Amino acid sequence: MNLSPAKKKFVDLASIEYGVGAILTKDKVTTFAEKSGICCPTWFVRAPYRVGTGKFKLPVAGEMVTPVTPKMVKVPMMKKTEVVEESVVTYHNPTVNLVPDKDPLYVPFGNYNDVYSIIKSGRYYPAFITGLSGNGKTFMVEQACAKAKREFFRVNITVETDEDDLLGHYALIDGNTVWQDGPVVKAMERGAILLLDEIDLASSKIMCLQPVLEGKGVYLKKVNRFVSPSTGFNVLATANTKGKGSEDGRFIGTNILNEAFLERFPITVEQEYPSVSIEKKILDKVFMSLDIEAGDFAEKLVTWADIIRKTFYEGGIDEIIATRRLVHIVNAYAIFGDRKKSIEMCINRFDEDTKTSFLDLYSKCDSEVVLGEEVVTETVEETSTEESEDNLNPF
Repeated sequence: MNLSPAKKKFVDLASIEYGVGAILTKDKVTTFAEKSGICCPTWFVRAPYRVGTGKFKLPVAGEMVTPVTPKMVKVPMMKKTEVVEESVVTYHNPTVNLVPDKDPLYVPFGNYNDVYSIIKSGRYYPAFITGLSGNGKTFMVEQACAKAKREFFRVNITVETDEDDLLGHYALIDGNTVWQDGPVVKAMERGAILLLDEIDLASSKIMCLQPVLEGKGVYLKKVNRFVSPSTGFNVLATANTKGKGSEDGRFIGTNILNEAFLERFPITVEQEYPSVSIEKKILDKVFMSLDIEAGDFAEKLVTWADIIRKTFYEGGIDEIIATRRLVHIVNAYAIFGDRKKSIEMCINRFDEDTKTSFLDLYSKCDSEVVLGEEVVTETVEETSTEESEDNLNPF
């Protein structure tokens, strides 16, 4: 053993403490060094004094220390099962084709051609689509993607939607903590169309999408990864308002969106309800798909809805009949086979006065629908009350 004075001092003191030729662990060496006021002997915790994994032998005078080479142990290879391999792929990005199917019932109208042009172009050009409920905003984007053969990611936004929901988060999968990409990241990587549905329900947490809306990619700070958008990626958003809230309270829960966020959308598309002729085509297709003879029912329904909408726009009423509700009525008719009952069941969601007035209006549009005795009785009672009041009034 040929050691310097400093090294010899450490060996001597350690031999007194633990015995000549003692085998020490690294933690024991560190503790002893601190206790003895000796600088940590890093020279000792390495070859040729290493005699095992994490074990070191104090040198003895006249003895050559031969390091022990750990034996190679053959470890059996673990076979990956198909379930585990598939799950890892699924958690990262879906392997299926996400191009939506063409719906044979869809009738293009309104801003469909403009939305289709944006999607087909493959350019990054975000669009904000606004309009009243049930006029086909979401369906329009989906069917434009189907025609353009573009993959489609639809994300329904709520006030609870946050960065984890959109960009990604850690999840416990089969006992393991696994990172899952969010729908925004998946759409970016696949060069797909991302639809942020009901965007005006979002809170300020939606601001995490600022870099995405600029088309510059996004940094995932939780996994230290930067995601760049692939060619063809684009963002569209639908809303019942223009991001300024709902003053009349019709769309409760909608919020005032940050102006900087709204400015990231170059254009705003205003979607109206379809015209009477287009809406009749829509209902005719629904009747045909249900294998039902429509007769003049479709025409009566769209005429009725058109009168209600005009009255609504003029401020005469507070409720409206959407295209979606007309489709609901047709489907109810396919089940019950009764016009009045189908309409009544689909407008029961309105208050009693509105429901009664809507049903009364339809009876004037369609002679086949006759109001029940209870409505007639109610009308007679109201008339009698008015006449009695007039008789009591001396003036």
